[in-house]
Amino acid sequence: MPSSEPVASSIDVVAERIGGIDRTEVTLDPGVNVLTGRNATNRTSFLQSIMAAIGSDRPSLKGDAETGRVELSLDDEEYTRTLERHDGTVTFDGRPYLADPELADLFAFLLESNEARRAVRRGDELRELIMRPIDTDEIEAEIAAVGADKRDLDDRLDRLEELEGERPALEERRRAIEADIDAKRDRLAALREDLEAFDLTLDASQDRREDVEETISDLQDARAELESAEYELETERESKAELEAERDEIESELAAFDDVDSPERLEGRVQELRGRKRSLDTTLNELQSVIRFNEEHLEDGGLDLELEPEGEPNRGDESTESTGAGSADVTDRLLAETTDVVCWTCGSTVERDRIESTLERLRSLHQRTLGERNDLQDRIDDLAGRQRELRERTEERRELEDRLSSIEDELERRRLRIADLERDVTDLRTRVEDLEGETDALETTDYGEVIETHRELTQLEMELERLEDERTDVAEQLADIDAKLDDKDDLESRRDELTDELADLRTRVDRLEKNAVRAFNDHMDSILSILEYGNVERIWIERRETPVREGRRAVTKTAFDLHIVRTTDDGTTYEDRIDHLSESEREVTGLIFALAGFLVHDVHETVPFVLLDSLEAIDAARIADLVAYFEEYVDYLVVALLREDADALPESYTYVTEI
Repeated sequence: MPSSEPVASSIDVVAERIGGIDRTEVTLDPGVNVLTGRNATNRTSFLQSIMAAIGSDRPSLKGDAETGRVELSLDDEEYTRTLERHDGTVTFDGRPYLADPELADLFAFLLESNEARRAVRRGDELRELIMRPIDTDEIEAEIAAVGADKRDLDDRLDRLEELEGERPALEERRRAIEADIDAKRDRLAALREDLEAFDLTLDASQDRREDVEETISDLQDARAELESAEYELETERESKAELEAERDEIESELAAFDDVDSPERLEGRVQELRGRKRSLDTTLNELQSVIRFNEEHLEDGGLDLELEPEGEPNRGDESTESTGAGSADVTDRLLAETTDVVCWTCGSTVERDRIESTLERLRSLHQRTLGERNDLQDRIDDLAGRQRELRERTEERRELEDRLSSIEDELERRRLRIADLERDVTDLRTRVEDLEGETDALETTDYGEVIETHRELTQLEMELERLEDERTDVAEQLADIDAKLDDKDDLESRRDELTDELADLRTRVDRLEKNAVRAFNDHMDSILSILEYGNVERIWIERRETPVREGRRAVTKTAFDLHIVRTTDDGTTYEDRIDHLSESEREVTGLIFALAGFLVHDVHETVPFVLLDSLEAIDAARIADLVAYFEEYVDYLVVALLREDADALPESYTYVTEI
């Protein structure tokens, strides 16, 4: 989509010793800014100066300079970038407009060396480039974290559903307990009234009555102790059985551990492979630098040549601008008449085809090395995954062994406690039997009914205490359920949010791919209609999913297939290849692909510039239409053109003729 709000402020750029520039000051206005002039007028160098100020590390320092500097003033803010040469390497410092220039380098700085344009020209895989700014590892980590949170909420809500189902039974149980308590309290009251009605003083002495009451009290206490001891003994036996079952389960799990490898045995192999990968990374970086260096110099036409003793040297600044700016320019005339270039490594004149052939071999070597590096990464991932599995299993086994040792200790404590309780229960049963015998001896005609009443009263008091404890426990369970159910609505709302977030994360890459394809296809249809390329019916990208292997895993990956549909004079359509397109058609296709990336990644929200260069393969009328098309989507469009191409553009644009 176009930039949401048009900007109104101009931009001042001051560049020193960048590319072929000694020093220049240029003001750019909102909209289209056209840098126009003949070859070797530092237009590309000025575009590189803007790139440097924005944050790119791709601009070059002037060949005879040790330091360079760019200042860019925008919206009352000043951004400064410095370049310094140390031991043949240029380093960057300062305060650029962007901390991370990746998006701008890929989709806003559309010079001839732009990766998006090159990828289309060479017929490379386009999906990797359009998706490069997306950190898929970070997305996968987010998916794992959000998924874990959602699973936790699912478990909590499932438990709440279970609790909600348990609540009616607990309510019914509470009502039954309260009814039982009321009945037992009524019976207790009746028994106490019966006891008060007995008048033992009529038939027995006071001492005899006290003996009876003391014996009954001792019997009640002994029975209470016996019941408590029996309950504790049963609890200990149940706990012991549970521990023994857990011990058997852990022993079975430990018996299943049959790993012979250890993480340490694999570490040496992993380190060896990582060392080889680092070596290949270094080689890849060096190859990429060599390829880029040679591509830039090849586009510049080789070394700068001083063709006439009295003439000015051709700085070769404009890397891809065409010749023919005027017959009086000796350098331009010679470059137009020969396919030879001056080799920048040995200084001799060689045919361009030989250097291009060498470059192609370097690119092939780069691709082979990249493939080898990727294979190494797959092997490292496999071994690292195996290491993680072994560490997890080792840790799991250690935890099981620790738990088993703890269980054995606990079982020994339980056995000793059970033995003590069994002795206590035996002693208490003997005491109860003795007291019951004493009580039986007291059961005369006068005291038998009294003793029986005391027995029933004691039993009822014990049962009533148990019921009241049970009622308290049920009430606490109901209160706990109600407190948890109070959170149910919030938990369900949060789960819905996580479900939506998870769906968004899982489809983010998919949506970006589809949006990129849709943007390219739509804009390609529009631009082909505007530019009217003869027999090109359609240029479009097909998003295709294919199963591939990643180490031991089978995964699905997507690829972008570029299709070119042509029509013959008799109206027949057929599919062609990218390398059969004209240079003009390829350049337009590459620019539209970069525009798709610019829009899909919302680059316009962070970068106000699009820079265009090296459009000479496109005729002037189509350049004018292309510039007008791009103008809709960017605040500042800066385009470098030859004078004859710039003449086809509207006068309303801002023109910069001197740099």
